[in-house]
Order: sequence, then C-alpha cells, then structure tokens
Amino acid sequence: MNEFLTWLLDAVQSVDPVIRTLLAGLAIMLETSVLIGLVVPGDTIVIVAGTAVSSPLEGVLLGLVVVLGALAGESIGFWLGRLIGPRLQHSRLGRRIGEKNWQRSERYLRRRGGPAIFISRFLPVLHSLVPLTVGMSGYPYRRFLAWTIPACVVWSTLYITVAAVAAGTYRQLADQLHYAGYVFVGVIVVFLILVFAGKKLLERLERRHLDHEHPGEAPVVDVED
Repeated sequence: MNEFLTWLLDAVQSVDPVIRTLLAGLAIMLETSVLIGLVVPGDTIVIVAGTAVSSPLEGVLLGLVVVLGALAGESIGFWLGRLIGPRLQHSRLGRRIGEKNWQRSERYLRRRGGPAIFISRFLPVLHSLVPLTVGMSGYPYRRFLAWTIPACVVWSTLYITVAAVAAGTYRQLADQLHYAGYVFVGVIVVFLILVFAGKKLLERLERRHLDHEHPGEAPVVDVED
C-alpha cells in the first residue's frame, strides 16, 4: 500500500505546479457551471491537486485559483440566467434536469434570499442551478458575489487543507509505519463520507423550506438581505 501511494502521490506532484493548479481551477469552473457541473468531478480533482501541495504559498495559490475558477463558473451561470435563462430552462438540455429541480431552485431562492446563494454551494444539484436562477430573478450581480465569494473560499479552504495535511502527514510517516498508507486513505475516505453526510443533512434541513409552495410568493428582486 505504501509503495503504491508513494508512487501515486509522486506522480501527481511531478506534474508542473502551474499546469496542476490551472487544471484544478478549470475543473472547478466546469463543476460550478450550469448543467455541466452535474457531470464534472471537480471535488475529486481539487483533492488530487491538494495532495501535491508542498508549501503554504503553493496552497494559497491553489486555493486562489480554485476560488477564481468557482466564481467564474458561477458567474457564467448567473449571466446565462440573466440573458437566456428561460430559453435554457425549456431547452432539451434544461428539460433533462427536470422541472421539479428548476422549481425547487426558484422556490429556495425566494424563501432564503441571499443565504440560499451561500448554502447552495454545498448542496447537490442546487449548486449548479441556483446561480442561473439568481440571474433570472433580477438579483444584483454585486450582491450575488457578496454571498458566493465567502462560500467558495470556505469550500476551497476545506478541501485543499484536508488533502494537503493528509498527504503531508503520510509522507512523514511512510518510512516509519507500514500502515501509513491505510491511515492516509482512511483520512480521505472519512473526510468524503463526512462531506457527503453533511451535504445530505444540510439538504434535508433545507428541504423543509421547499416541500410546500406558499401562495403569493414572488421572485427575488433587488432587496436588502
């Protein structure tokens, strides 16, 4: 196990840091983009890139690029919603998402307002649909950024820190403990399980606000949150 993991981590680290960082930023941009984000494994690519971080500066630069990539993806979704949202929603591609998910995203934004933008970054499906829905609603772009930037920073910091610390600890212990590889894999698996469970719990809690349509609800407009 140790030999294989050492080879794998060395292979990732051997990739040019600039290329590795740009690939992570591109992956998360696609992962947060409307509809594309449902099939691109941005989370996994960021974790892999995080295991190659060898210094605080490299970690900060990776985090900055990942945040910028996430903001670019969400901004694409926002402006697509502002410019062609209804047409996209009723296109063949939009219909594959399902009317129920579109209505859920719209209802979530109406009921939560700004916090929906922050929380949706951590929710399945909604993290791709909410930016588009926000753009369609007439919500101001600057206020959209004020809610989504902190969410992207929290998300990227969490993923990169866990990956980098786990990989760094493994490298320190690999020559001393024959089961260091299992510890590394265990840490990553536990982290992913906790992330998955946390998303499901958050989704379940937030779903309480989405189960029933309240009469008289109106789309979010330029209001203070």
